[in-house]
Amino acid sequence: MVFQCLFFSGLWTQTLVLGWMAFEMTGSEFLVALFTSARLAPMVLGPIAGAFADKLNKIHLLMAACGWAAVAISVVAVLAGVGALEYWGLVVAGLAIGMAQSPSQPARGALVAELVPAKELSNANALNALALNMTQVVGPGIGGVMIATLGAPAALWVSTSWYVLSLLMLVPLRKRESPGAPEEHGSMMVLIIDGLKLVGRNRLAVGVLLVTFSANALLWPVYQSFMPIFAEQRLHLDAAGLGAMLMAAGIGGLLGSIAIAALGDFKFKGALFVYGTMVWAALWAVFAFLTDVPMAFVVLCLIGFSSAAFGVLQTTLLLIVTPPVLHGRVMGIQELAIGIMPIATLALGAAAEGIGVALTTFIAAVLLVFVLGLLIMMTPAITKIGRQASGELVETTAVSS
Repeated sequence: MVFQCLFFSGLWTQTLVLGWMAFEMTGSEFLVALFTSARLAPMVLGPIAGAFADKLNKIHLLMAACGWAAVAISVVAVLAGVGALEYWGLVVAGLAIGMAQSPSQPARGALVAELVPAKELSNANALNALALNMTQVVGPGIGGVMIATLGAPAALWVSTSWYVLSLLMLVPLRKRESPGAPEEHGSMMVLIIDGLKLVGRNRLAVGVLLVTFSANALLWPVYQSFMPIFAEQRLHLDAAGLGAMLMAAGIGGLLGSIAIAALGDFKFKGALFVYGTMVWAALWAVFAFLTDVPMAFVVLCLIGFSSAAFGVLQTTLLLIVTPPVLHGRVMGIQELAIGIMPIATLALGAAAEGIGVALTTFIAAVLLVFVLGLLIMMTPAITKIGRQASGELVETTAVSS
C-alpha cells in the first residue's frame, strides 16, 4: 500500500502539472485532449501486459515501471527548467509516462488477488483504491500550490521524487518470487489468444468489461482532460484552484473507498457497481453547467464518492468471476477496455471545441446512464454478482492449455 501511495502521488502530481502546461501553451481544448490521449495510448497494450503479468515476476515488472517513470519525468523537468519544452515535447512526455503507468496495471491488479484470500478481495481492492484516492488528495494539492509558487519545473521534480521513493520501496522485495509467476509457460501469443477466448465465453466478465469500456469512452476522458478547462473557463480558478478541485474529488473518492472497505465481503457487489456508476454519471451531468464555485466543489466531492463503486468493484468483480490462472490477462483486457480513452478523448475534445466542455460533458453523462440501463435489461445477472457464498467463482470458465 505504501508503494501504491508513492507511485500514484507522482502520477497525480504530474497529471495536473502537465495538463495545466498543455492548456497554458495552447489554449485549445482539442490540443489538451490530444496530450491526454497520448498519455493514455499505452493502455492498448493491456493484453500483452496481462500476459507478461501471468508469465513473469510481477514485482520486477513494477520496478521497471517505477524506474522508467522517474527517468521520463526527469527529462521533462530538465527541459521545462531550461525553457526548451514545447507542446509536442509534452505530447511525447505524456506517451513516455503512459508507458510506465498503463502496462504495469495488470501486474498490480493480479498481485492483489494472489496476496489475499478470495473473501477479502473486495476489501483489499477498496484499500487499494483508498491508497490511490489519498494520493489524489495529496498529489494535486502539492502540484497546484507548487505551480503557483515555484513554477511547473519544480512541481515535476517533486513528481520524480515520488517515483524514486516508490522504486526504493520495491528494492527489498526484488528477490521474492511472485506467486503464480511460473504458472504459464506458453508463448506470449498463445497466452494472449487463450485469455481472450476464455474471457469472451464468460458472460458476466464481458458485462463488467462493457461497463468499464462505456465509462472510459464517455466520462473518464472528461476528468482526465477537461478539468483545467472547467477550472479556468467555467469557474475562473487558477492552478491552485484546479488542484483544490481535484482534491475535492479525491476526498470524495477516499470516503467512498472507506465506505466500501467497511462493508467487507458484502453480497450486493454487482448492484452497487452498476447503480453506483449510474449515479456517478448523473452527478457529472449536474456538474457540467455549474458556475458556482462552492456548489461545484460539493458536487465534485459527491462525484468522487460515487466513483468508488466503479473504481473499486470493476476489478473486484472481474477477479471474482474468472479463475486465478487468468487474472493477469483479464486485468490486461480490462486495461484494453480502458484503452478506449485516448480515442474517446480526441472525439470529446473535438466536440468540446465545437459545442463547449459543459454541453459535451452533459451529453456524455446522459449517454452513459442510458447505456448502463440497457445493459441491466440485457444482462440482469450482472447486478447479482456477489450473492454467492464468499470465495465462490461465478460462471467461471475452465482453463485448458
